[in-house]
Order: sequence, then C-alpha cells, then structure tokens
Amino acid sequence: MALFFIFSSSQALFAQNSESQVILTEVASHLARRDYAAALALFDKLPKEDADKIEIKIMQASICNSAGKTADSKRIANAIIASENNNTDALMILADAAAIENKERDRRGFLDRIIRIDPGHVRALIDLGNINLRNQNLRSAATYFDRALAVDADNGEALVSRAAVYRYAREARNAERLLNRAVSLYPDWARPFHERARLYKGAGYNNDALTDLNAALKLEPDNYWALVDRGELFMSANRKEEALTDFNRAIASDPAIFMAYIYSAALKDEAGDYEGAEKDYIILARLKPDYYFAFEAIGVLRMRKKQWAGARDAFLEAYKQAPKEFTYALLAAGNWMRAGRQTDPKQYLAQVLRTATRDTIEYAMLRLYHDLSGDSSVTILVENEKNVYKKTQMLFYLASYYDIRGNKNLADRYYLMVKDMNAPGTIEWQLNEMMIKERGLEAKAENK
Repeated sequence: MALFFIFSSSQALFAQNSESQVILTEVASHLARRDYAAALALFDKLPKEDADKIEIKIMQASICNSAGKTADSKRIANAIIASENNNTDALMILADAAAIENKERDRRGFLDRIIRIDPGHVRALIDLGNINLRNQNLRSAATYFDRALAVDADNGEALVSRAAVYRYAREARNAERLLNRAVSLYPDWARPFHERARLYKGAGYNNDALTDLNAALKLEPDNYWALVDRGELFMSANRKEEALTDFNRAIASDPAIFMAYIYSAALKDEAGDYEGAEKDYIILARLKPDYYFAFEAIGVLRMRKKQWAGARDAFLEAYKQAPKEFTYALLAAGNWMRAGRQTDPKQYLAQVLRTATRDTIEYAMLRLYHDLSGDSSVTILVENEKNVYKKTQMLFYLASYYDIRGNKNLADRYYLMVKDMNAPGTIEWQLNEMMIKERGLEAKAENK
C-alpha cells in the first residue's frame, strides 16, 4: 500500500513542495530494497505541514507495520481515528498490526468495522475471506470473495483466493476459469501460476503443474512453497536430485519453515548422506517438536553410528510426543541398556507400564525389558500373534533383547525371522535390515 501511495499520490499531495516529493521518492527507493529503517527515518525530514497530513501518517504507519514496529503503527493509527472515527485506512493499519501480532480476534473486529463503514471495501473483504478460508469456512469465504469481485471483477487477490475456495470444494472447472483469468490479467505475478499448478497437481496433470511452477519460479525464484511443490513433483517423477535441489533452495529462502526439511532429510537419508539427513532432522525437530517422526529418524541414524545414548534420547523424545507409541519406549530402553547397564531403564519402564494395557503383547514386551526375565512366555505370545506387522515388530524386540543379553544365536535367529516376515514399512524392519547387514547375515537370509 505504501509504495502505491507514494508513486500515485505524492505529486497531488505536494504540488507546492518539491522538497517533500524528493524525500518521498527517496522513501520509495528504500522500500524497494526493504530498508524500512532508512525509509522511516526520512519522515523526520518532511516539513511539518506535510508530515502532519493524514495521508502521510497512514503511509508512515504502513511502513511501521512492514518493519514489525506495530506499537508505532498503532499509535499513529489510533491518533488518526481519534479525530476521524471512520477512517478506514487507519482501521486497516490496525487490522494489519493485529495480524502481525497474531491477534486474530482483534484483526477480525477491525475488518468487520471497516466493511460496516464501507461495505465495498475490497481489501477488507478479501482479508475476511482469507481468514475464513484458512479456517475451512468455505461458504463464508466464498461470500466475501464474491462481494470483493462484485466491486472489482479484475482484482487479482480476489480471483486467486476465490479459485482456491473452488479447488477445496472440488469445483475444478470454476477454479481453472478464475485462475486462467488471473494469469491473463497478471502475467508477471507468480501466485496465479502457482495456484493453478496446485489445481493441476491435485487433478493428476503433473506436466501442466510443472509448467506453471516453472513459470512461477521464473518470476519468483525464491518462492518457498512453489519450490516445495515442484520438489514434490520431481519426487513423484523419481527425479530425486532435482527434488533435493528445490528443497534445499526452499530452506535457503526461509530456514524457519519446517516442511522442506521433511523431504530433504528423507532424500539425504535414502542417498546415504546420513550426516546431512541428521542435521536436517535435528532442525526439523526443533521447529516442529510434535512431528515425532523426526526424533524417530534421529534415533535410527544414531543407532547406525552406535551412538546409543544419543539414540536413547531421541526415542525418549519421540515417546514423549507420542505416548501411545510403545515401540519408542522399547527402543529407548534398548538403547539405554546398550549405553550403560541393563537395569538403567528399569524405573522409566515402570512408569511406561502404568500407561500400557495389560493382556496386550506390547505390555508383555515392556515387562520383559523391565524384568529381564520371562522371555519364554513372551516368545509364545509373539509366535502366536496373527497381525503380520505387529508380529514383525515384536520379533525384532525379541531379537534386540537377546542381543543385549548376550545370546547371539537367539538374536540372529529372531533377526532372520523378522527378515522372513517380509513386512517393510516399519521402523523395526528398517533397523532389522541394518542388523542383518551389520551381523553378516545376508547369506543366511538368502539361503533360507
């Protein structure tokens, strides 16, 4: 808003003051470089009669929001509202400040107030539509976007956002119609291409999606979500090196968003870049600790390096985030035993047992690791288990138990039995494959 105002209105505002025009032209130059501090400093140089104009105050407050200085923007906007209660530009400043501060209720209150004053305020209508879209209130979102388009049929934000509602509602033809219009009207804007790519990708038209993503990224080479979406397309086409390049570019463009780390870590892990994968998983776990698969992956990678204490800590955190996944408790206990004494996790396992359901195979295995005895009865339970994946899991924990206890023959026997189950897709299968290779059991597995 500030840049548009500077270029379109400064001449009318300062027809008699070339000094102010020069200053605002310099402000615009700093804004183009996103040097908000330098831009704001120039407002102090404006002559007082110009600096006090409401239009200039609105401009200054808008830049304060861009700089994250919401306290300053609110002070300026509230001062304007004190004298002009229905100034929608000042109310929009307050709505934007509330958005920056993640005060969604306040933001919505300001936006509602704006459209009560001006029912055709396109920006407020679009913002309210996007709030409802994020909350999956599709009907309300559609109403706001339709109202905005009734006022301005060529508004790009309204076209693209209304198309998103159509996409979520599985009305692909209507979504494509609006996106085609947006692309035609705004060929130098990346977002319509990106949104149309998402539409095509969801419909399985991957080549068309890739064409649009290439166009979007040509316009915005550092567009995080376009890079992630193109990386996903490359992955689905088994173009893994190109996918990893895009995920790495996405991370470089915004290292604080977690999504790209999920893919980059998995691709590095698959390619044997275990150090790179672990670094990505560690960052991912810090950014999104409730994504417990990151801790799981860290645990596996540390087991590969025989870093038992580090693996234990990773699985302890995974279990903390997913307390119904008792496999993480078992893995934590096993690595705890390998890192020190076999009785070290006893107190921890006692706590876990209190949350497990008795008369389940998981409870029996947890009890075995706690008591370090009773393996015969647990073995019978495991061998009688009908669920293939659960049986595969528990066979692995039997193998690990005997391995930790020093019974190599029984450990090897159960590692091979896991292999025979041929049930990939679990962490236990992945770890078992590591053990088979480490123990030189490949030949025995092939000859069985």
